[in-house]
Amino acid sequence: MKSVEQHISDVLDLVDPLDPIELDIMRAHGGVLAEAVASPVPLPQFDNSSMDGYAVVAADLAGASAQTPVRLPVVADIPAGDPSANAIRSGHCARIMTGAPLPAGATAVVPVEWTDGGQVTVAVGRSVPEGNAIRRAGGDVAAGSTVLRAGIRIGAAELGVLAAVGRRSVRIHPSPRVVVLSTGEELVEPGRPVGPGQIWESNSFMLTAAAQDAGCTAYRHGFIGDDPATVLDTLDDVLLQADIILTTGGVSMGAYDVVKEVLSRSGTVTFDRVAMQPGKPQGYGTIGVSKTPILTLPGNPVSAFVSFQLFVLPVLRRMRGLPPQPLPTVHARLAEPVTSSPNGRRSYLRAILEYDRSGDGDGVAFTALPAARQGSHQLSALAETNALVVVPEQVTELAAGSVVEVVKLPDLA
Repeated sequence: MKSVEQHISDVLDLVDPLDPIELDIMRAHGGVLAEAVASPVPLPQFDNSSMDGYAVVAADLAGASAQTPVRLPVVADIPAGDPSANAIRSGHCARIMTGAPLPAGATAVVPVEWTDGGQVTVAVGRSVPEGNAIRRAGGDVAAGSTVLRAGIRIGAAELGVLAAVGRRSVRIHPSPRVVVLSTGEELVEPGRPVGPGQIWESNSFMLTAAAQDAGCTAYRHGFIGDDPATVLDTLDDVLLQADIILTTGGVSMGAYDVVKEVLSRSGTVTFDRVAMQPGKPQGYGTIGVSKTPILTLPGNPVSAFVSFQLFVLPVLRRMRGLPPQPLPTVHARLAEPVTSSPNGRRSYLRAILEYDRSGDGDGVAFTALPAARQGSHQLSALAETNALVVVPEQVTELAAGSVVEVVKLPDLA
């Protein structure tokens, strides 16, 4: 069987970052920058006050105190956005608001709280150092300097920076369009009655939501039966709206594994057995004249979920222009033993990962409690867990207290 690492490498070879597009900065939110962004101007663009107060010549206030305040005539009012050219000379001051341009001749700003708030004359009860409460031009960003590097995700702070340097639009890697479909004659749409041998379809909902959580534009096509012609026609139909297609089900070695049957004929899709549990049957390749990437995942719900976390997430990250790094891992101490893991396959056990405040000084700061229900069909335990305990290929059991590698699942909190 094929190693997990080899399969990750193979599926990553299918894709490159999507070609950049230019978008208005609000529409670019959540995207990944395809260019470095430099500021055309210094920030701030001019010396300005960092608080409400009075622009003064600092030397005029030498010796000022609450008992012997210095009184200065107020010669101007300067609000934020004032376009006029103001100036003061020694022995005078100007009332100034936060963000307003510093008048020529001023060397400091006195906070209004240190004064009597006068509008014609003002009494100042404290001395101030040169430069007090002044934001200098270029103190944040020098003109021409890079403020955002290519390859970062545009969040709220990044949007603020883009607007602050005057950008109305920016080049980003667009969100991949992911089409998800399931196969199986036994599937029924949720909300409709199920008959003997039927189940409500859940995989396409789960995988579509997972792709959306990963920053993609995901479409749930729903599910189709086990007729080869229908499967082929459906795949042809969704090509126009997909940058990548995810299927679930029909990739094992049974008589009705229709996805494998249909795509094996193309010569562009490979089906492998990966040395892992759950998720052994995997397929990957391209379809159509556009060579759209397709990843075919197992039909068991937990197998599909684990396969998405291990294999699909890095692919989607690369398409978005991000490093295709795997989910983060930590070391944790098992709260309960693992009594059975298949020899020769790496197990990924659903578990509850918790910070262990009582650590014994060996650097292991977490505990991991494996879920009681580990069957690949037992979807309910997924909602109770936040991690996957990794049991190496040649290990079949682990005692309670063993230190193990644990994959941290995405946290949306």
